[in-house]
Amino acid sequence: MSLYIHKSHNISVLLYHLVCPAKYREVVFSPEVDDVLKQICLEISKRYSLYFLEVGTDQDHVHFLIQSVPMYSPTKIARIVKSITAREVFKRAPQVKEKLWGGEFWTDGYFISSVGKQNSETAVARYVKNQGKGYQYIQIHKSQLRLDI
Repeated sequence: MSLYIHKSHNISVLLYHLVCPAKYREVVFSPEVDDVLKQICLEISKRYSLYFLEVGTDQDHVHFLIQSVPMYSPTKIARIVKSITAREVFKRAPQVKEKLWGGEFWTDGYFISSVGKQNSETAVARYVKNQGKGYQYIQIHKSQLRLDI
């Protein structure tokens, strides 16, 4: 899990939950692409001070639990992750480029939120880890969602 990152003038624990959907919500994350993506994340960690605590793929989107240093804004983190992973996935898994005919890997948008270390880190880590494991979403109050006109 996360650790305190010690730099020359600060100590920090900054955690972010980043969700990136594939372009057109296309189903592209096979086990092979999942492995390629995780390898790319390890390489990003070496070059930037971004540490991927969990990476969970579903069929059409990916959840990342990332620890960062204060020099990167959430927007910069998303830009780094999306640009490098897109370029490298297309290189290492050319079959993905055939499915995504527009030449882009990710949608333009993304979701990012900060995560607290004390309680929510383990909950978010568990959630990210269990992506794509076949869990069914339960609809609460389904009868209230129906329009009886």
